[in-house]
Amino acid sequence: SAAGFFGDASGDAYSEFMKAANSLRDNYRFAHTTEEQLVQKYKEDGEGIVLFRPPRLTNKFEESSIKYPEDKITSGKIKKFIQENIFGICPHMTEDNKDLIQGKDLLVAYYDVDYEKNAKGSNYWRNRVMMIAKKFLDAGHKLSYAVASRKTFGHELSEFGLDSSVGEAPVVAIRTAKGDKYVMQEEFSRDGKALERFLQDYFDGNLKKYLKSEPVPESNDGPVKVVVAENFDEIVNAQDKDVLIEFYAPWCGHCKNLEPKYKELGEKLSKDPNIIIAKMDATANDVPSPYEVRGFPTIYFAPAGKKESPKKYEGGREVSDFISYLKREATNTPVLQEEEKSKKSKKKVKEDL
Repeated sequence: SAAGFFGDASGDAYSEFMKAANSLRDNYRFAHTTEEQLVQKYKEDGEGIVLFRPPRLTNKFEESSIKYPEDKITSGKIKKFIQENIFGICPHMTEDNKDLIQGKDLLVAYYDVDYEKNAKGSNYWRNRVMMIAKKFLDAGHKLSYAVASRKTFGHELSEFGLDSSVGEAPVVAIRTAKGDKYVMQEEFSRDGKALERFLQDYFDGNLKKYLKSEPVPESNDGPVKVVVAENFDEIVNAQDKDVLIEFYAPWCGHCKNLEPKYKELGEKLSKDPNIIIAKMDATANDVPSPYEVRGFPTIYFAPAGKKESPKKYEGGREVSDFISYLKREATNTPVLQEEEKSKKSKKKVKEDL
């Protein structure tokens, strides 16, 4: 919560505070007072702003309240002050505040967080995260931290290949702003040393990124190449190939309708050395940046030599639509394979003549 303390409700400081409050009140709680006794308690010169963190999150690693540090009070500086300090070292991430916490390089410790039924137990593990986090923050290593309920965020745990129901100790994972994922393999220790080793390896660049991936197919000679997270770079990011890739879901009706047409497209282009027709189950594999999949099927064209900027396919889903698109967008003119039935039909006509 952010509280403003003012000598009266007509000055510039009060006005700027109200501007900031109106801008941010959907996300944070605001209050103000002109009560002289309260104003003097929190600000000697009669004007000031104080951030109060929730009492249940009080800890020995940081102050439970923070005073606005600058003499000049403007709405822009107030908003920056609130956004940079409101959560502290390690907030409790919930469904309500996750959008304000995620989106940056973030480590989350998932365990049975429950501040209503077990505040002491919730803070027990949080304090151990904070103890180690503060060491790295004080050393200048930039990373955000949070604790979260493993039950509430079970879907996130599955994205890291972690179980949402096993053990008392936290499981820990990092997701960067770019979407890279890292999982702490060692069991969380009560002295915090396991977390410290994990963070040291992270900042030293010694951790292997976690990829949610199906096994790489032993055979991949079909007309539509099967892509999984582990072979995505090898197939889709091959710099000398144009790649049309479909991101699908096994349960998606539109994807099932597309499947025979997409296979026919792959067959028609099976002799083309420069174009690959591919597909990936986006529910079982991590989709790398810059690809965005928000519905199924989602289709992209990744041109040769321009893999950093794939184009989202927005055309029709008939074979002829795809061929027209590739004739227009492909680096080289597509080499189309005639269907066997067509060849046999022409041969029979000649024999009859």
